[in-house]
Amino acid sequence: MGRIVVISLGGSIIVPDKINVEFLKDFKKLINDFVEKGNKAIIVCGGGKTARLYQNAASKISNLRIDDIDWMGIHATRLNAQLVKTLFLGIVNEKIIHNPDDKVDFREKVLIAAGWKPGFSTDYDAVRLAHNFNVKTIINMSDISYVYDKEPKNNHDARPIKDISWKNFRKMVGDEWDPGLNAPFDPIAAKEAEKLGLKVIILKGTDLNNFKKFLEGKDFDGTVIS
Repeated sequence: MGRIVVISLGGSIIVPDKINVEFLKDFKKLINDFVEKGNKAIIVCGGGKTARLYQNAASKISNLRIDDIDWMGIHATRLNAQLVKTLFLGIVNEKIIHNPDDKVDFREKVLIAAGWKPGFSTDYDAVRLAHNFNVKTIINMSDISYVYDKEPKNNHDARPIKDISWKNFRKMVGDEWDPGLNAPFDPIAAKEAEKLGLKVIILKGTDLNNFKKFLEGKDFDGTVIS
């Protein structure tokens, strides 16, 4: 009997500056190998750079309401999801999931999901999907290797954290959702994951060898939040 993995695939991995075709080819191969062993994958796509380009452009032209900013991000996630769906034609559910609480007849090998509605990130969608499919661990593939004790890009002394409780993680990220927020895992999703007793693995999305180690139950580089 295989298992289901839930992957929150950061938009910054799909489209760092331009669409990361080489990564997508390698990601496709890795997921295909995984599901050929009788497993299934639920992949929730983020908006990343695409979302921020549209959000930044619109904010220079109009006084945007928070929902307007959010909807642009949501549509960016749906565009990215449409792209990722094409990687798995023939083994993917034809419907891209928007509402993570929908009842889904998931008979295929791969299921793709994207943004739902304002106030909720794709991290939150991943949490709800994991709960609905009785999956206890979410893999968050982002542009960082670990959660750090401070923002790593501007603090050279930032230290990686290998294990952290939800209580301590939520102290770091707070409780407020902000469209375009750049946190390792969004605050609303973190609150929900803690309530549901889920575990989240934060790892560097582009390091597919490391991701493969995790899938195979081997030692891997990343942060475990539980």
